[in-house]
This record gives sequence, structure tokens and C-alpha cells, in this order.
Amino acid sequence: MSVLDFDTEEEVIARANDTEFGLSAGVFTSDFTRAHRVISQLEAGSCFINSYNDAPVEAPFGGVKASGVGRENSKEAIKHFSQVKSVYVRMGDVEAAF
Repeated sequence: MSVLDFDTEEEVIARANDTEFGLSAGVFTSDFTRAHRVISQLEAGSCFINSYNDAPVEAPFGGVKASGVGRENSKEAIKHFSQVKSVYVRMGDVEAAF
């Protein structure tokens, strides 16, 4: 983990996003409004506020950019590995022959 000082939120967000990877990100602060504002702009699949890497196994996990494809765990994994298909079946007479 790197801990670097910064002057503006814009600077630290740009620095954090200036990578080809995006597995996780964390923000440590006592200002929750600021934490949510910064986290919303970070390009990472799992984000933490005042903690790091302690998500429950039921939560979706995965990165963005070169840090993976899709999500593991939870319903999000099922969505990733499946495709919705609609099938319509008329049980009565066909009104018009095609």
C-alpha cells in the first residue's frame, strides 16, 4: 500500500485512476461525505471506506480495466455466466399463417 500526500481531491483521484488496473480502492477519512464523493470517482471494482479487503463472501468481487472480467460471488456472477432468453409459446390456434 502506498500512502501519499495530496493537495486536492482531483489530484489524488487522477493519480489513483492513472493505472491499467482497478481491483480495489480504499479511502480513509472521518468525512463520510468526502469519502463517498471520492469513492464514486475511483475506477475500481471493490471500494472500501475506513477498511480494506474485508468484504463478506456474499458480496460481488471483481475488478475493472485489466483487473478481471465480471464479478465473482453473489448473483452478479450468475449474471456474468448466463444470458437471458425470452421464449413465447402460443398454446392455441395460430391467428395468421406466416
